[in-house]
Amino acid sequence: MKIALISEHASPLGIAGGVDSGGQNIYVANVARQLVRIGHDVDVFTRCDRSLLPIVSRFENIRVINVPAGPPVQLPKEQLLPYMEAFAVFMIDFMKKEAQPYAIVHANFFMSGLVGLRIKDALGVPLVTTFHALGRVRRLHQGESDGFPDARFEIEEELVKRSDSVIAECPQDENDLIHLYDADASRIDLVPCGFDHAEFHPLDKARARERLGWPQARFNILQLGRMVPRKGVDNVVRALSICRKKYGESAELYVAGGNSDEANEIATPEIGRLRGIARECGIAEHVHFVGRRGRAELKHFYNAADVFVTTPWYEPFGITPLEAMACGTPVIGADVGGIRYSIAHGETGLLVPPRDPSALAHALATLKRDPPLARRMGEAGLVRANAMFTWASVAQALAQVYARVSGDEAQSTARVAIGGASR
Repeated sequence: MKIALISEHASPLGIAGGVDSGGQNIYVANVARQLVRIGHDVDVFTRCDRSLLPIVSRFENIRVINVPAGPPVQLPKEQLLPYMEAFAVFMIDFMKKEAQPYAIVHANFFMSGLVGLRIKDALGVPLVTTFHALGRVRRLHQGESDGFPDARFEIEEELVKRSDSVIAECPQDENDLIHLYDADASRIDLVPCGFDHAEFHPLDKARARERLGWPQARFNILQLGRMVPRKGVDNVVRALSICRKKYGESAELYVAGGNSDEANEIATPEIGRLRGIARECGIAEHVHFVGRRGRAELKHFYNAADVFVTTPWYEPFGITPLEAMACGTPVIGADVGGIRYSIAHGETGLLVPPRDPSALAHALATLKRDPPLARRMGEAGLVRANAMFTWASVAQALAQVYARVSGDEAQSTARVAIGGASR
């Protein structure tokens, strides 16, 4: 099949870790890569956010179409909705000129979905939509700090009704679609996110620590991801303080992510806020901000850590816990969204309430005091990640969805569900 992936604000060429660059960039890049590996042709359409970018870029065997829609500068995704009509006009014209027609459009995020609906109406191409985050869930958790307009809700409602398939990334995502958007469960396909074996796998912990300059004999905690308040990094900082003061357990916290390779408070204001919290808690010397890191480096961070921690307020899925599990590292995560599914509580890691530093501190102290337990959880996480959450299996499941909704009976099978199981 010839497949068009739309990802208006998250280019597969983007560097993850910034405010608007994270899981969706990784998802689109890896889905495209794996679809090509199993024989499909894939084009990714994303907004041109830099001047002098060519219309067509390439990575591996994938075309990236840099769509001229709005000024060619980086803009917060909350400001992009007015440019989606121009995005759609360009895409329709581009698709009409292609010698081989597209069999499917897979939209990522609601604005890409709006473009997908215009294409569906103009060209009749089936539409698959992955929201990655739902507006009503975001508004529930972020309130007035949510910068998206209310029009997002109506667009999402239309997408839920008119998409040929809506991809839910976890059971909570499916539940939210049904109960907040009145989605038809028969038109939802459960397909999770994943990791790539070539990127993430176990390494020698001592060598990883030596490479990063981390102390060998300390309990090292890793937090890695976008530097925005909803990710709950402040919760981890406060938990470290409680862990030291209440439980008498020392540890070092390494925080990776941001808008620059160096931990710069101007480029990433959230780092400044977090440093202030660390100072207030009296643990500034034990909290280390390492800045943004390239994908090739991340496996060393996961492997160097005794535990990976991620406690966002909410999380539609969350790819970083899978990457940590794939490296054999136990995970402590917030009991929300997709994290609730990817972590098997008590088996591959521990789940704690979000915004509860005391509960997180207790979980950290538990793993520090019981190294055999932490080791067993890491080993179980590695098995679970490989069995259920690889990008190869994600692409296979998506290809089945594409085949079904496009009427390709030769490639279509039963409805897919989490882990590639039939439904």
